[in-house]
Amino acid sequence: MAEPLLRLEGVTAGYGSATVLHGVSLEIPEHGSVAVLGRNGVGKSTLLLTIMGYTQMRAGRIVWRGQDVSRLAPNKRALAGIGWVAQEREIFPSLSVEENLTVAARSGAWTLAGIYTMFPRLSERRRNMGNQLSGGEQQMLAIARALMTNPSLLLLDEPFEGLAPVIVEELIKAMTLLLSDRKIAIVLVEQQTDVALELTRDAVVLERGAVAHRAPSTELARDTATLERLVGLRVAASA
Repeated sequence: MAEPLLRLEGVTAGYGSATVLHGVSLEIPEHGSVAVLGRNGVGKSTLLLTIMGYTQMRAGRIVWRGQDVSRLAPNKRALAGIGWVAQEREIFPSLSVEENLTVAARSGAWTLAGIYTMFPRLSERRRNMGNQLSGGEQQMLAIARALMTNPSLLLLDEPFEGLAPVIVEELIKAMTLLLSDRKIAIVLVEQQTDVALELTRDAVVLERGAVAHRAPSTELARDTATLERLVGLRVAASA
């Protein structure tokens, strides 16, 4: 069996004296896509932050391309090919759209031309400052900026939160293209359960900082009892 791109082995982690994740094990294959689901406060964002190296590891290992990176600094993980789109977007407000895209760009398949093809709105706004964009345009820019680092794995923390339906549809189309054509792996944390399961191949559900359930996304989408029990009122498919 091929070595997974990313493997978490019994990861326990948190902040200060607080432990949030408890013995989480997870594998992300090359070009895989995994939805991370669960109620608010169960550790979904902490899982992404732990993969990036922003929490305190208490136990377990994080293995990237066969190498233990558990103690590797966040910037080194980014250089190794892990991209991250934070929930807060964290674009540079005083830089233009194009400057935001090029400031941390690295050589690879993703170029400005490719980004502007995927996100035509960004091409139209390329000379606008980051603080002149709508919330949806800022989210597009955050995703595009991460892609410009040409990662092998992209971590997305609730990319559709608070966005208008028309913007969500644009982002879904872009991510569908990304997964089908660009040969990249994705870990998607998202409260819109139906959208997350539609986009991804596999899914895990967290409860109290531990993996409570894992299944192929298509299978979990049909398992409304498990979704209602572990995810709750966010299950659009069961409405």
